[in-house]
Amino acid sequence: MSTPLTIALPKGRLYDRVQKHFETKGIFFEFEKRKLVAYDKEENLKIYLVKNSDLPTYVAHGIAGLGICGEDVIIESGHQFHKLLPFSFGGTSLSLAGLKDFSLENLNGPLTIATSYTEMTRKHFHKKGIPVKIIRLNGSVELAPVLGLAPCIVDLVETGSTLKANNLEIIQKLQDIRVHLIANPAYYKIHYKAINNFIQQIRED
Repeated sequence: MSTPLTIALPKGRLYDRVQKHFETKGIFFEFEKRKLVAYDKEENLKIYLVKNSDLPTYVAHGIAGLGICGEDVIIESGHQFHKLLPFSFGGTSLSLAGLKDFSLENLNGPLTIATSYTEMTRKHFHKKGIPVKIIRLNGSVELAPVLGLAPCIVDLVETGSTLKANNLEIIQKLQDIRVHLIANPAYYKIHYKAINNFIQQIRED
């Protein structure tokens, strides 16, 4: 029996979508209660279930050779990976949002933004030549404009319902975010034949 490929999957909603997609391609697996390591039925994959934000660390250090996550997680990690295959599911957008009466035209100095996505926010506004002051938050960023911490936030927006519930609206979309199969470059170099076969198996129709 050949050595299984190792792959990290993120906990949460994206995991459910990946598992359903894999099942359509004949790949079946389940994690036993409280266990974070599993094999697929054919034992071609050794699968690690990890926190979304930690996934790039596991792949970068070669614990898992492959991973599935959004571009936001990849960029914010600062690690370099091969992006092997995009998926149509799990996509979202990174957007600038603020209170309904806020306007970028009324700025008299740097734009203060609260966000968990500091790298993407900094790069975007640097390219635009707009000075920004970034306040890092790890969650519930929608509170920042409501409580007066910052007039704007940058966050992932899927339906916009949380923004609406907090009297916020999208000012502009910064970029679309897609989900990708990624690989540790050294791992891909060694296992490229098996990985390429795996890509063909899970490629969307």
